[in-house]
Amino acid sequence: MAKRVGVDKWLFGTVLGLVLFGLVSVFSASAVMAQQTTGSPYSFVTKQAAFALIGLVALFVLMRVDYRRYNNPKLIFTLMGITGILLIAVFALHGKVNGAHRWIPLGPATIQPSELAKPVIILFLAWWLQARIHKIDDIKETLLPALIPPLLYIGLILLEPDLGTAMVCAAVLMLMLYLAGMQMKWIAVAAACAMPVMYWMLFHVAWRAARMKVFLNPEADPKGAGFHILQSLIAVGSGGIAGRGLMEGVQKLFFLPEPQTDFIFANICEELGLVGALCVVAAFCVLGYRGLRTAFLSRDPFARFLAFGLTTAILVQAFFNMSVVLALVPTKGIPLPFISSGGTSVFITLACMGVLLNVTREVD
Repeated sequence: MAKRVGVDKWLFGTVLGLVLFGLVSVFSASAVMAQQTTGSPYSFVTKQAAFALIGLVALFVLMRVDYRRYNNPKLIFTLMGITGILLIAVFALHGKVNGAHRWIPLGPATIQPSELAKPVIILFLAWWLQARIHKIDDIKETLLPALIPPLLYIGLILLEPDLGTAMVCAAVLMLMLYLAGMQMKWIAVAAACAMPVMYWMLFHVAWRAARMKVFLNPEADPKGAGFHILQSLIAVGSGGIAGRGLMEGVQKLFFLPEPQTDFIFANICEELGLVGALCVVAAFCVLGYRGLRTAFLSRDPFARFLAFGLTTAILVQAFFNMSVVLALVPTKGIPLPFISSGGTSVFITLACMGVLLNVTREVD
């Protein structure tokens, strides 16, 4: 197949637009709170802009690096080892923040190793599955070696605890195995094995069990456990069709928890209304279409798995975040890709898009 001269301009423009929109959204959602807590309305957006700038540099560099360089077991296992060490280090190098071990201090900033785990899992699976498509249902030679490293990462992430990120990783794992041709019966077996674990984590861990009850009936405790969900729905509903206007949101004024991170989509709905929310959804649809198009048109199995995994990771995470805001699933701490405040998230996501953009050079 003839090599494309440049990268996919639709994908590049969509990513750049989401990042710039994210900076505006972070400032709008956090300015008042930042002024009250830090003395400057620009504290959150300045930090986000710094990580976004570093992430864009990584994107421009990586989209010029031939993706075939990553098809190297020495590189892959080195990254896997580093990621595993970092996932263990979160329990030793930093105390709990909001009841979880998820961050490692790095000077004035922190890094979140679970964000690195997602692309590393994708890279490992792309390398492992590329030559095993025709024996994907071989348990000993293909499935178990493909499952063990990702499941170890998922287990460590669950211990942090971070059920949301673990579910994103598990979803990407199953989707990539399905793309490789794994039969549905094995997916059903995996789901059956996962159900007792999910049941125990959701209904036998006290704070998660309370969260599940609140999800089913948030009005039962509107000022306590149901506060997050109800304030999010109020923000979404009060935006109407056209919204209150940028910077004019009310729920972010110490009503909506974490308006610049997990619930930033609620603030977008309030300020920009249904029109703005649909534009955000449309942007992710364009990104998904261009990324999946690259995957399915690629003749290189490694490129196909790599593009598919990177694209589905973004789409699954965006779906979960928006679903939480709309109270379609129980509350989880999952950022909206490119948009939510979070340095590690935006940097890793942009770096991944640099890799994906390089793959698009191979598709007409």
